[in-house]
Amino acid sequence: MTQWQPVGSGDPRADNVVSVQNLERPASERLAGYAWDYVVGGAGKEQTLRDNPAAWARHGLRPHSMVDVSHLTTALALLGTPLAHPILVAPTATHVRYHPDGERETLRGATAAETVMALSAMGSTTATDFGADAAALATPWWMQVYLQHDRALSHVYLDKAVAAGASALVLTVDTPSLGARDRERREASGASVGVTYPNLDHLPAEPTGLPAHRRVWNPFYANDVTPSDITALVDRYHLPVLVKGVVRADDARRAVDAGAAAVIVSNHGARNLDTGAATADSLAPVVDAVGSAVPVLVDGGIRRGTDVATALCLGASAVLVGRPVIWGLTTYGAAGVQHVVELLRTELEMAMSLLGAPSIPDLTRDLLQRV
Repeated sequence: MTQWQPVGSGDPRADNVVSVQNLERPASERLAGYAWDYVVGGAGKEQTLRDNPAAWARHGLRPHSMVDVSHLTTALALLGTPLAHPILVAPTATHVRYHPDGERETLRGATAAETVMALSAMGSTTATDFGADAAALATPWWMQVYLQHDRALSHVYLDKAVAAGASALVLTVDTPSLGARDRERREASGASVGVTYPNLDHLPAEPTGLPAHRRVWNPFYANDVTPSDITALVDRYHLPVLVKGVVRADDARRAVDAGAAAVIVSNHGARNLDTGAATADSLAPVVDAVGSAVPVLVDGGIRRGTDVATALCLGASAVLVGRPVIWGLTTYGAAGVQHVVELLRTELEMAMSLLGAPSIPDLTRDLLQRV
């Protein structure tokens, strides 16, 4: 994407982009081929990929009426940081695929939308450069973590991220092996041609010697991550560690016992294990297991403000959004990222008003048809 230009007028508002789904088709047209397969694809026959967004609506909503919502607010505090709303930007790989300024452009949009962004370890900018950009914008940011078998190799980029101002670490724990991503395998990982991972450029090459159809392990990820790694990160960096990729109550409890500051219910955007439970169906048991010990966040299939409201009713403190942010970045750059977050925020405000819930704590399970 050498000569990037926004679609349409360059302004998603002027182009009547009224929901985040309106951005999916133009993004697909711009990223036709292997790049789009990388964005849109899931694992196996993509049953979980389809179920992630569908599962939110299955809970249904039962609104209160005759409630004063004239002073409605979406404000909250998360891990000590005041936020204007609970819609965050999830860590996703290599944004330079979608815009020549990569994560820097995404950060501009996220900042304008008053939210926090997590930089992927597989991002196309270094933690040092990203941290400098965030400091110039006076915005907090998080660093996502993939551990390597030699943990000292992970410390190389994590030390730099912490020095650059990352306010939390997001440890992904749900990827001990590759998922059966058929779309990507058909393209022979063509989406990665010409793409580099500067945070991981110090890693030694690990040739497998196996043909593509027999590869199970990802050379960038450790397959021996345990709760002790959570404790080790907390002890080394003295920052909140959010554990991402938890879908079971017992695993959530183990993460908290090991020192996790928050748990993120996630199935990796349905990109790893197909037929796994949708995150909307996994959220309540995790919240119940954790109780009030730490915040629980969730991602996976968030497409409307009612999805956000449902997640909060189920007990989530916040949600993270991945693919729609990429659609916005691809089509309108920072303005598209900002618009995606602001559309979801506006729809959340509408949903809260119509539910009779003037603040985040008012979003409770009694507003759901089923849990």
